[in-house]
Amino acid sequence: MRDFSRRGVLGGAIAVAAAAVTGTGTAAASSPPASSVPAPGTGGGGRVPGIWHEFTRSPQRHPQIPYVGRAGYRAGRRTFERPRRVLRAEDFGAVADGTTDSAPAINRALAAAGSAGGATVLLGAGTYRIDDLIHIGHDDVVLQGAGSARTTLHATRSLTDIIGPYGSRYGGTKSSWSWAGGLIWLCPDARFRSLTDAIRARNWPFEGWTGNARDAWDTLTTVAAAPRGSWTITVADPSALGAGDLVLLRLADDAGHTLLEHMAGGGPGPEAYVWDDKTKLTSYVPYEWPVRIASVRGDRVTLERPLPLDVRPEWDPRLTTHVRALTGAGVQGLTLDVVETPQAPHLLDKGYNGVTLQCTYDCFVDDVTVHNVDNGFGLVAASASTLRRTTVGGRGEHHPYFCREGSHDNLIEDFTLRARTVPAPADTQLHGINVEGLSSHNVWSRGRMEMGTFDSHRGMPFANVRTDITVNNDGAHGGDASAGPLFGARFTHWNIRVTNERAGLMKIDALAPWSATVGLNTVREFGQTDVPDFTGDLHARLELYGTTDTVRPRNLYEAQRAL
Repeated sequence: MRDFSRRGVLGGAIAVAAAAVTGTGTAAASSPPASSVPAPGTGGGGRVPGIWHEFTRSPQRHPQIPYVGRAGYRAGRRTFERPRRVLRAEDFGAVADGTTDSAPAINRALAAAGSAGGATVLLGAGTYRIDDLIHIGHDDVVLQGAGSARTTLHATRSLTDIIGPYGSRYGGTKSSWSWAGGLIWLCPDARFRSLTDAIRARNWPFEGWTGNARDAWDTLTTVAAAPRGSWTITVADPSALGAGDLVLLRLADDAGHTLLEHMAGGGPGPEAYVWDDKTKLTSYVPYEWPVRIASVRGDRVTLERPLPLDVRPEWDPRLTTHVRALTGAGVQGLTLDVVETPQAPHLLDKGYNGVTLQCTYDCFVDDVTVHNVDNGFGLVAASASTLRRTTVGGRGEHHPYFCREGSHDNLIEDFTLRARTVPAPADTQLHGINVEGLSSHNVWSRGRMEMGTFDSHRGMPFANVRTDITVNNDGAHGGDASAGPLFGARFTHWNIRVTNERAGLMKIDALAPWSATVGLNTVREFGQTDVPDFTGDLHARLELYGTTDTVRPRNLYEAQRAL
């Protein structure tokens, strides 16, 4: 089962850009001093940290800052493509009267759009009641409202009501609706059917890119050794590969857990760490990274993005088939308003969830608000997708944003997390912008968080960026101890404004290995004490801490795009 959807040459621009930024140097051992002269492309005023000058000399291989300049939909494209074919949900029976259940009609319209090879399904202004979830399961299908201030879907039932209880793969009474599923759910049709069938049968459906049979997928070719940051790899057999193909790079760990050590930055600390008893973490490997092929020339394959990790023979590197991805799909211009119920006790969420992208690639959500949800926007084994102009509000939620189960290269920008409208029940938890499960190279940019925190939820996420965010830091991180470290290498917090001066999970130089904290106001330890997972020197960097000057570049993602 191979996902070669949207096959074809992506265009010379990708290959040219790849060649232009590929480098083989290493970053300087020590950074030059911060400068008051802006670097090219960073804008005027403010102070430029020395680490930025370092990064520009070796963007793909800096030891502390990850390269995320191609994160998001279509490698960071600013405009979203909507199919020209248009279907109107009203023609399928949807009624914006606030009382008629329009979920069947909307889903019929979306299914018809899929059968037609893609279409934009329009919703008019007004309120549409939905008593079922809305599922987008075919490529190039976009659900388009009249704007988040004009079109509302009013959801009356939870995912537990609609599908059934979703228990944890680790046993006990935990509800996996606490971190999975959405009342608007973007997921490939076949994958969605297998998921819901397994949930109804009280079986655990693996949520990643290869399903439960992780060793049953076809190997397309093996891959030769290559360093992190390489755009081009050498393969043993290119015959099954073509430009535009979406493939899965798989790296298996070895008995000494050298792959996990590499994800943590390597060295004495990760080498001394006890990995064997971190059973939840070790269930996340092999590491699976979906990527589109830009070009194939002989045995040389150029990728849409540079390698996130070294490729070494001891990790059995190969390109494989995978669960078919959903591509080109999106949701725009609407509010999902959920019937208000009390927030459930921790890990017992019923699934009054917002929008979830699962096994998606090159998909998008734009101008969407969710209100009174258990969990807001979710990324589950989702990659190369963009959430823009999203808002979470209402009575308060468990995970406003969650990013898990090997989600990579996503962009969440211009996001707002509003303060809760009712006090939090005593037995609930609030996280914030969550990332976990070996998820990597995701970006949170230009955000306003009136509550919550930067939730690194164990499962050793690595190489993620939070930049240009204002936060009232009152949430807590989560994660089971068996999921291992809070941070892998190359986490970066860049230009972060903490309104209540709480340090936890903001200032990470004493927590995260090979990390960078740049442009953070003075913060204090209170309410939450985080301890490092690794011993010894963390090789972390702290620059322009406590300064009142604006750090330049203001936004790390946008500055990387401009390089």
